[in-house]
Amino acid sequence: MNDFLREALLKAGADVVGFADIEREILDPEISHLNRAISIGVCRKLNEDTLRLHASLRKKASSILKTNGYRYLSIPPVHENGKRKFIASLYPLFTHRIAATSAGLGWIGRNGLLINPEYGPRLSFSTVLTDAPLIPDSPVEQCLCGECLLCVEHCPAGAIIGNEWSRDNPYVELVIQDRCEIYKKNMRPVNGRSNCGLCINICPYGRKWISK
Repeated sequence: MNDFLREALLKAGADVVGFADIEREILDPEISHLNRAISIGVCRKLNEDTLRLHASLRKKASSILKTNGYRYLSIPPVHENGKRKFIASLYPLFTHRIAATSAGLGWIGRNGLLINPEYGPRLSFSTVLTDAPLIPDSPVEQCLCGECLLCVEHCPAGAIIGNEWSRDNPYVELVIQDRCEIYKKNMRPVNGRSNCGLCINICPYGRKWISK
């Protein structure tokens, strides 16, 4: 089923798809039976069209799982977290980044963002949890930013600390969120949201994708 799901989602517009064993991760007891995750990444500017694409991709994955008799829970990008209270309550317990790193799609950079080897930090993610016996991809175990400190050195808010993420220490503090939010509030909004984006634009992995 892995190949079928991956091919179907990539054909429908996903840029990356991975499968994760999340049994070791912290989950709400109500959904602890859903021990596999389908991580879906889309490399588009996050707007209403991208959110609709994510919804369509999750619907396709859910339909395939349902047809084959498996249970599932569709979790939208975090930007939709105000729309569904139960789903919003899961974000502190299980994040899209955990699913993506567990599925081998990238690592958490010093900027606190998921860094994919091909697309850098330019992916938005949604996740479908399931009890289907999917074969998990190999997880990424540690930060692969190496000695690069560009996002730390150039963060205008001084919010990026410089620590390194690993699966053994997944909740290490990487960004002082208050500094980041205060700075962004003084910036001109983009699509109605406070925005900065320098840590995305300066990432060498993201620039490598743009230059292709």
